[in-house]
Amino acid sequence: MEKPNKNNASNAVGSTKNYWTSIAIIGMLFFIFGFATWLNGILIPYLRIACELSTFQSLLVAFAFYISYFIMALPSSWVLSKTGFKNGIMVGLLVMAVGALIFIPAAMTRTYTLFLGGLFVMGTGLALMQTAVNPYITIIGPRESAATRISIMGICNKAAGALAPVILAYFILSDGDAFVASLATLTEAEKIVALDGLAARVIAPYVVIAITLAVLGIMVRFSPLPEIESEPEEDVDLNGQTEKSSIFQFPHLWLGALALFLYVGVEVIAGDTIIRYGMSLGIPIAEAKVFTSYTLIAMIVGYVLIGLILVPRVISQRTALKISAILGVIFTLLAIFTQAKTSVLFVALLGFANALVWPAMWPLAIHDLGKFIKTGSSILVMMIAGGALLPLAWGRLSDIFVDHPQFAYWICVPCYLYILYYSVWGFKVGLKGNHLK
Repeated sequence: MEKPNKNNASNAVGSTKNYWTSIAIIGMLFFIFGFATWLNGILIPYLRIACELSTFQSLLVAFAFYISYFIMALPSSWVLSKTGFKNGIMVGLLVMAVGALIFIPAAMTRTYTLFLGGLFVMGTGLALMQTAVNPYITIIGPRESAATRISIMGICNKAAGALAPVILAYFILSDGDAFVASLATLTEAEKIVALDGLAARVIAPYVVIAITLAVLGIMVRFSPLPEIESEPEEDVDLNGQTEKSSIFQFPHLWLGALALFLYVGVEVIAGDTIIRYGMSLGIPIAEAKVFTSYTLIAMIVGYVLIGLILVPRVISQRTALKISAILGVIFTLLAIFTQAKTSVLFVALLGFANALVWPAMWPLAIHDLGKFIKTGSSILVMMIAGGALLPLAWGRLSDIFVDHPQFAYWICVPCYLYILYYSVWGFKVGLKGNHLK
C-alpha cells in the first residue's frame, strides 16, 4: 500500500507510523461496524420465533436498523462539524451502547417495537461513525488505491460479521429446532412462558455489547487518531475550473448514490435473508443459523482476492466494480433456477460478488466534490437505507411465493444491472477529464 499522499487529507496523519496507527484504529471501528450490523442475520429468525412474526414483519429488523442511516446521516455531518472527528466517533459508540441497553426492557416485556427502537438507536450511532470514517479512509492515501484500503476495512468488517451471528446464535438459538418443535406441544400459557424465556436470552449478550461499546468509545477519545480536514476550501475545483456552487451540480454523485442504495439493499438481502430462506427450504435451524457467516466469508475472500491482490496491480477498481455487477447477476439467476442447498450456496456467493462494490463505488461517487465532500459523503451514507427497504420487498415477495421462495431474489437482478451501468457510464456523467480508472 502506498504511503499517504501529501496533497490530500493525510497531511494530518503525518508520519508513516501515524498513518498505520490510524489505519489500525479505523480497522477496529470497521470491526465494530460489522459485528453490530450482521447480528441482524440471526436476530431476524430469532425475533420471528420469539415475537411470533411473519417473514415480512421480521424483516422490519433490517428496516429499523438501516433507515436510521437515511434519517441521521445529514444530522451526523452537523454533529461532526461541532464535535470533531474523534469526539464524534466517541459519541457514536456511546449512542450504540444506549441502543444495546434498550434490548433489556425489550426482552423483559417481549415487545417487538422496543427491539426495533434499540436497533434504530444503534443504527444512529453507526450512521455518525460511518459519516466520519468512510471519507477518512478514502482520502487518507492515493485515490487510485482507495479500493485497496477500503478492502482492508472490509475484511475487518466482514470478519466481525462472520463471527457475530455464530456467537449470538450460541446464546439465543442453540436449541432452535427443538424449541420450535416443543411449542406445538404446549398450552397457550406454557407457550407464553417459553417465549418469554427465549426473549430473555438476548439480555446478557447485549449487556456485554453495551459495556464493550462504551469502553471503546472512551478509548477512541484518548487514542492518537488525528483530526483531519477532508478537503481544502478553495475557490476552484480539482480541475482548476470555476468552483461549483451546489451539491446538485454533481450528477455522478447522485447516480452513485442510487447505485449505493441498490447495492446495500442486495448486500443486506444476501446476508440477512439467507438464514430465513434456508429454513423455508426445510433446512434445520441448527444448520441454517450459520448461513449468514458463509455469505460474509465469501465477501472476505472477495476482499482478499480482488481488493488486495488484484486492485490496482492487475485491474482497476472500476473494472472490479464491473466484474462484481456481472457476477451479481449470474449468481442471482443461479440461486433462482437451482434447488435446495445449491440455491443457498449461490445466495452465499453473492457475498463474493458484493465484496468490491462499496470499496470501488465510493471513490467514484465522491470524486472531484471539492468542498462538498462532507455533504456528498453524508448523502452516500444516507443511501445505506437501501438495506432498510429492499429486504422488506424481498420479505413481501417471500410471503407471496411461499411455494417458490427463491423467486423473491428476482429483486436483485435489476439492482446489479444498474450497478453495472454506473461502472461503465454513470460514474463520469457531468465530469470533464480527471476520471478515476
